[in-house]
Amino acid sequence: MNVVEQYARAQIVTDADAPQAVGRGAVSVMLYYDAERDPRTVRVRLPGLAHREWALPRELLERGLRTPVGSGDVQVWPCGRVQTVVEFHSAQVVSVVEFETKALTRFLRRTYAAAAAAEPVPH
Repeated sequence: MNVVEQYARAQIVTDADAPQAVGRGAVSVMLYYDAERDPRTVRVRLPGLAHREWALPRELLERGLRTPVGSGDVQVWPCGRVQTVVEFHSAQVVSVVEFETKALTRFLRRTYAAAAAAEPVPH
Protein backbone atom coordinates (compact mmCIF):
# COMPACT_ATOMS: atom_id res chain seq x y z
CA MET A 1 0.00 0.00 0.00
CA ASN A 2 1.36 3.41 -0.93
CA VAL A 3 -0.31 5.55 1.68
CA VAL A 4 1.52 8.07 3.85
CA GLU A 5 -0.02 9.23 7.11
CA GLN A 6 1.93 11.57 9.32
CA TYR A 7 0.94 13.60 12.34
CA ALA A 8 2.50 17.02 12.60
CA ARG A 9 2.35 19.46 15.49
CA ALA A 10 0.79 22.74 14.42
CA GLN A 11 -0.71 25.94 15.73
CA ILE A 12 -4.24 26.52 14.47
CA VAL A 13 -6.04 29.84 14.35
CA THR A 14 -9.64 29.93 13.20
CA ASP A 15 -12.21 32.68 12.87
CA ALA A 16 -14.93 30.43 14.31
CA ASP A 17 -16.46 31.66 17.56
CA ALA A 18 -17.96 28.28 18.40
CA PRO A 19 -16.75 26.44 21.51
CA GLN A 20 -15.61 23.52 19.37
CA ALA A 21 -13.09 25.78 17.65
CA VAL A 22 -9.52 24.72 18.28
CA GLY A 23 -7.96 26.75 21.04
CA ARG A 24 -4.51 28.16 21.42
CA GLY A 25 -1.53 25.83 21.60
CA ALA A 26 -0.04 23.11 19.47
CA VAL A 27 -2.25 20.27 18.25
CA SER A 28 -1.70 17.17 16.12
CA VAL A 29 -2.75 17.61 12.50
CA MET A 30 -2.95 14.59 10.19
CA LEU A 31 -1.15 14.83 6.85
CA TYR A 32 -2.34 12.16 4.42
CA TYR A 33 -1.34 11.00 0.94
CA ASP A 34 -2.50 8.08 -1.21
CA ALA A 35 -0.23 7.48 -4.22
CA GLU A 36 -2.62 5.11 -5.94
CA ARG A 37 -5.93 6.93 -5.50
CA ASP A 38 -4.84 10.53 -5.94
CA PRO A 39 -1.10 10.94 -6.63
CA ARG A 40 -1.22 14.72 -7.06
CA THR A 41 -3.12 15.57 -3.90
CA VAL A 42 -2.30 15.73 -0.21
CA ARG A 43 -4.89 16.00 2.55
CA VAL A 44 -4.76 17.88 5.82
CA ARG A 45 -7.14 16.80 8.58
CA LEU A 46 -7.67 19.33 11.34
CA PRO A 47 -8.72 18.14 14.81
CA GLY A 48 -11.76 19.26 16.74
CA LEU A 49 -15.33 18.19 17.30
CA ALA A 50 -16.17 18.87 13.67
CA HIS A 51 -13.20 17.29 11.88
CA ARG A 52 -12.29 19.24 8.81
CA GLU A 53 -10.32 17.83 5.91
CA TRP A 54 -8.75 19.86 3.16
CA ALA A 55 -7.30 18.61 -0.11
CA LEU A 56 -4.60 20.55 -1.90
CA PRO A 57 -2.17 19.91 -4.73
CA ARG A 58 1.08 18.40 -3.47
CA GLU A 59 2.99 20.79 -5.73
CA LEU A 60 1.26 23.77 -4.10
CA LEU A 61 2.36 22.65 -0.64
CA GLU A 62 5.92 22.11 -1.84
CA ARG A 63 6.15 25.50 -3.58
CA GLY A 64 4.66 27.20 -0.53
CA LEU A 65 7.65 26.13 1.55
CA ARG A 66 9.75 28.64 -0.45
CA THR A 67 7.41 31.35 -1.71
CA PRO A 68 3.81 32.52 -1.19
CA VAL A 69 1.40 30.59 -3.43
CA GLY A 70 -2.31 30.01 -3.59
CA SER A 71 -4.95 28.10 -5.45
CA GLY A 72 -8.65 28.58 -4.85
CA ASP A 73 -9.43 28.24 -1.16
CA VAL A 74 -5.88 27.38 -0.08
CA GLN A 75 -2.92 29.70 0.44
CA VAL A 76 0.59 28.58 1.53
CA TRP A 77 3.59 30.72 2.45
CA PRO A 78 6.87 30.49 4.36
CA CYS A 79 6.93 32.28 7.70
CA GLY A 80 10.55 32.89 8.56
CA ARG A 81 13.04 30.08 8.13
CA VAL A 82 11.39 27.38 10.22
CA GLN A 83 7.62 27.85 9.84
CA THR A 84 5.15 27.44 6.99
CA VAL A 85 1.60 28.76 7.08
CA VAL A 86 -1.32 27.09 5.30
CA GLU A 87 -4.60 29.02 5.15
CA PHE A 88 -7.87 27.23 4.32
CA HIS A 89 -11.09 29.06 3.38
CA SER A 90 -14.62 27.70 3.32
CA ALA A 91 -18.05 29.33 3.47
CA GLN A 92 -18.17 28.61 7.21
CA VAL A 93 -14.64 29.21 8.47
CA VAL A 94 -11.13 30.37 7.74
CA SER A 95 -8.41 28.26 9.37
CA VAL A 96 -4.78 29.29 9.48
CA VAL A 97 -2.39 26.45 10.34
CA GLU A 98 1.26 27.08 11.20
CA PHE A 99 3.56 24.08 10.73
CA GLU A 100 7.25 23.51 11.29
CA THR A 101 8.68 23.46 7.78
CA LYS A 102 10.84 20.42 8.51
CA ALA A 103 7.71 18.35 9.32
CA LEU A 104 6.14 19.28 5.96
CA THR A 105 9.42 18.60 4.16
CA ARG A 106 9.66 15.16 5.78
CA PHE A 107 6.05 14.41 4.79
CA LEU A 108 6.62 15.52 1.19
CA ARG A 109 9.74 13.33 0.90
CA ARG A 110 7.70 10.35 2.07
CA THR A 111 4.98 11.12 -0.52
CA TYR A 112 7.51 11.13 -3.35
CA ALA A 113 8.90 7.80 -2.16
CA ALA A 114 5.36 6.36 -2.04
CA ALA A 115 4.62 7.70 -5.53
CA ALA A 116 7.80 6.13 -6.91
CA ALA A 117 6.90 2.79 -5.30
CA ALA A 118 3.40 2.95 -6.84
CA GLU A 119 4.70 3.40 -10.40
CA PRO A 120 4.53 0.26 -12.52
CA VAL A 121 7.85 -1.42 -13.23
CA PRO A 122 8.60 -1.49 -16.98
CA HIS A 123 9.18 -4.94 -18.45
